[in-house]
Amino acid sequence: MPADNPTSPKSIAALAARHGLTIEPGSVRLNEAGLDFRVAYATTPDGVAWVLRIPRRGDMAASIARESAVLEVARRHLPVAVPDWRIAGEDLIAYPQLPGSPGLTLDEAGEPVWHMDVASEVYAVEIGRLLAALHAIPISEARAGGLETPGPEEVRAERRAEYERVAAEFAIAPELRSRWEAWLADDSLWPTWTVFSHGELYQAHVLLDSDERITGVLDWTTGGVGDPARDLMLQQMTAPPQTFDLTLEAYREAGGRTWPRLADQCTELHAFGPVGYGLFALTTGLPEHRDAAQTLLDPPE
Repeated sequence: MPADNPTSPKSIAALAARHGLTIEPGSVRLNEAGLDFRVAYATTPDGVAWVLRIPRRGDMAASIARESAVLEVARRHLPVAVPDWRIAGEDLIAYPQLPGSPGLTLDEAGEPVWHMDVASEVYAVEIGRLLAALHAIPISEARAGGLETPGPEEVRAERRAEYERVAAEFAIAPELRSRWEAWLADDSLWPTWTVFSHGELYQAHVLLDSDERITGVLDWTTGGVGDPARDLMLQQMTAPPQTFDLTLEAYREAGGRTWPRLADQCTELHAFGPVGYGLFALTTGLPEHRDAAQTLLDPPE
């Protein structure tokens, strides 16, 4: 790999050095799976493991500042580790690696590799209790940290605005239009409160020990105040129904608040995913992302 390639170990080590962090170039391992950040894992000469997140675009300063504020709030309340950013520049975020390992990773072909049992009762209870602690964080602290604190109607209006923006730029299959418009109009699906949330909490962002107990939570890019179903959606999608029920039981017992159609809201939020990818494609302006989004929004017969 050429030395001037920005993703080469030598270039990544030089980037870290410009921020005062010395890493061993030979220790650098790069993960290209993230849409917003490249992630490199490396060690210092004295053997301390670090995580380096390298923004893929130059317009992410506001997003980085927002995630930093989210982490400050989460760190004060959660019983597990969250990233402690020692470097937070526009071209690099770096922090000491957290204990544990992800429950889900992607291989070189982008295929999921599970490192846990999706039906694990231990994990089901752990994630339910963690979410109860997360959702109990006072919204006033988010507001004091400079974060937006939308109410339930504002959250719903944001989803509608996202749908309308994507619908103005892409062809959308009629059945998807009908589904999303019905979802946005159905009062029974939507919670009447908002919570402090992670926004994309699932096994790839959760660190586990050898007993499948949660040790940390990664990637708070989507964190902030929003619909509580955002954090339960991916557990509902990946776990068997009885395991998801166990998560909800643990969540409620630890103080979490539910509503009758929570599971249905999780299903509909997940089905809304192509709109999120459409927004990402519009943000990046890259043809390959736009083409991929179009395929999701209007799948070929």
